[in-house]
Amino acid sequence: MEDRATNTRATIEGFDPFTTFQSPKHRADPHPLYHRLRTETPVLFVPEWDEYVLTRHADCEAVLRDTRFSSNPAHRRLQLPLDEQDVRTQLSGTNANVLLFIDPPDHTRIRRLVSKAFTPRRVEEMRAHIQALVDALLDDAQEKGEIDVVLDLGYQVPVTVICEMLGVPKEDRHLFHEWSAAATRLLDGFIPQDEMMKALGGAMSIIAYLGDVIDARRKAPGDDLLSAMIAAEEEGEVLSEEELRSTTLLLFVAGHETTMNLIGNGMYALLRHPDQWQRLRDDLDLAPLAVEELLRYDGPVHVTGRMATEDIEMDGFSVEKGQTVIALLAAANRDPAEFADPDGLDIGRTPNHHLTFSHGIHYCLGAALARVEGQVAIASLAKRFSRVEQITQDVRYRDHFVLRGLEELRIAVSV
Repeated sequence: MEDRATNTRATIEGFDPFTTFQSPKHRADPHPLYHRLRTETPVLFVPEWDEYVLTRHADCEAVLRDTRFSSNPAHRRLQLPLDEQDVRTQLSGTNANVLLFIDPPDHTRIRRLVSKAFTPRRVEEMRAHIQALVDALLDDAQEKGEIDVVLDLGYQVPVTVICEMLGVPKEDRHLFHEWSAAATRLLDGFIPQDEMMKALGGAMSIIAYLGDVIDARRKAPGDDLLSAMIAAEEEGEVLSEEELRSTTLLLFVAGHETTMNLIGNGMYALLRHPDQWQRLRDDLDLAPLAVEELLRYDGPVHVTGRMATEDIEMDGFSVEKGQTVIALLAAANRDPAEFADPDGLDIGRTPNHHLTFSHGIHYCLGAALARVEGQVAIASLAKRFSRVEQITQDVRYRDHFVLRGLEELRIAVSV
């Protein structure tokens, strides 16, 4: 174990994390750079952005657990003109109260309302239904002899489930893929203007659609999560109108984007490690551990950020009030101080204390649902097909940074 008392703030002259981290080369394989940063500058300070970049598991976990760090960009001391602010910063000045970017007590109030639908017990009750959805999709794949793991499985399953949970007509689920793929680029913060306009267009399209669904549920409530949130909003104590709409948007987008990436990235990792794929086929009871390892190895959420709400002394370095700390979750998940053979894939790995779902008060609300959907999808592929061969040769990751996922992954299958 390294001597953590020797931590010091370091800089790399001319290093721009936004440009470097979003380059095609880095997106294809970010880990060589992350290993180098962890070795040479594990606490990297970027003066131009007044922020730290962390690559060690212990540092990332400490920040995520520490309630003195906030996810609300309003705490950031770096003042930028309005036209240079990212959308998250602009939203922090509104009443939208997006769950990802607020603190208690508002965060506690909103999360308590929606979390009831995502408890492990409630999600486990949905497993049989999720299995039926997956089986129907694999029936089609068996007949065709191929399937796009990303779009035909990774997208279809979670978007159908979240549509059902929110009371969104599932026959409209085909509308959301392009809108959602564009809108999630807003999480990346600073993106080119043309991409920003496309991202805003995607978000507005989803908001407009969900607005119509909200109006319909007001007139005719159903037995769904959206109707429950509307009832809470109409009582005037739990949700405002702005919070209702922003929370519905977040649940819908987060409810399928990350799981789509989990299933796509996970199958790609297994295809590149045929010994582990065969190991899963030989013992399907390994599916829960396998999904945890796939979440660690190439998880669907790559990075998260926090702002210091006061001057904070960490283990060997100091953060001043208003400074930003970037926790590179993907780097933390390959830290050799936490994981033996971190670049190796071991679907039986235990313990597996990955940070893919974050930690602390912002621990992923839908973690239990994502786990079950991933377990059912990947284990069902392993159980159903004796032959699985990759068709997509030019495998590309989407132009995202906060989220990490493939554009497509077509495979040939046979029983």
